[in-house]
Amino acid sequence: MIPAVLPTYARAPLTFVKGEGSWLVDDQDRRYLDMGAGIAVNALGHAHPKLVEVLQHQATQLWHTSNLYQIPNQQALADKLVEATFADTMFFTNSGTESMECAVKMARKYFSNKGQPERYKIIAFKDSFHGRSLGMIAAAGAEKLTKGFGPMMPGFVHVDVNDDAALKDAIDAETAAILIEPIQGEGGIVPVSDEKMKALRDLCDEHGLLLIFDEIQCGMGRTGKLFAHEWSGVTPDIMAVAKGIGGGFPLGACLATEDAASGMVAGTHGSTYGGNPMACAVGGAVMDIVATPEFLGEVSEKSGLMRQKLEGLVASHPDIFEEVRGLGLMIGVKCKVTNLDVVRAGYDVGVLTVPGGDNVIRLLPPLNISEAEIGQAIDLLDQAATQLKAAQ
Repeated sequence: MIPAVLPTYARAPLTFVKGEGSWLVDDQDRRYLDMGAGIAVNALGHAHPKLVEVLQHQATQLWHTSNLYQIPNQQALADKLVEATFADTMFFTNSGTESMECAVKMARKYFSNKGQPERYKIIAFKDSFHGRSLGMIAAAGAEKLTKGFGPMMPGFVHVDVNDDAALKDAIDAETAAILIEPIQGEGGIVPVSDEKMKALRDLCDEHGLLLIFDEIQCGMGRTGKLFAHEWSGVTPDIMAVAKGIGGGFPLGACLATEDAASGMVAGTHGSTYGGNPMACAVGGAVMDIVATPEFLGEVSEKSGLMRQKLEGLVASHPDIFEEVRGLGLMIGVKCKVTNLDVVRAGYDVGVLTVPGGDNVIRLLPPLNISEAEIGQAIDLLDQAATQLKAAQ
């Protein structure tokens, strides 16, 4: 008999009932150090006092009105994001997939609005991940996402991120944009080099294409900059964000320059829940904390400490781990044993990590994790690796 909840997830046998900072507590009152943060969502950990305060206050005032009316919290958050980023405008969503759908619609509408409707194709990259809607599995293109859901939405061309010749060959009279994650998350924590980012910007400028960044996982302070693309000095025309922007409350946004968004007029896009008063109240509080130089500086310092300790862990367990990669507090550890075995061994000792592509475990802790907790995480991973070694 099929369960009441559609069985599309291979869930771990863990049931959490409470969160405190970087820790989760299960229904057996056992504590786990959360190095996954809800897959980079809980940017400020669990039950952050400021977010709780803002959410409780807003809950007594107004939950939802729809976008038929002005939403002051939405405007306030948009103003903060415009001030802090390349963007001139944005559309608020409930998830990363929705943000990406908006980005694709915006790119196609841009050229249609300019009398070039034939320019609709978007060049994307192999091993990418942009969400689970029909449009976004077509954007990623991997068989593990698309199998059984065909025919795929047309308009996406896939190339290897390191194949410059294939990328140039893929551009034709129907190309509208290039879409890339500055750091591939689901694909195994694979950063795109600054040189590649600059080359993509130059290529788009040369051919009159739009450049779209997917910063759903790598954005909102995760790398020590508010957004990962800032390290390269390159700015996109359109950018999708979500996950950390709501600190655990469902929220996303599609940011754009005025030019890129020029075709998106009244009636071209919409959302019933998107940018509701509660989500934007929490998002505003997240921005007030995360988007400060002091906070981002602390993220960079902690990431250096974690990277150093992880390199030591890999050196101590060469039969279990292979390498460390990533940027900021978005770190991947490539495994020599099956990554799911490492994740499960973590459950046994009380640390939570996230599996990723290329046999990687992802470490995406709350950005406000303490240095002491980073040390605890490495100790727990050391215990997990020791157990795995003993079982070999």
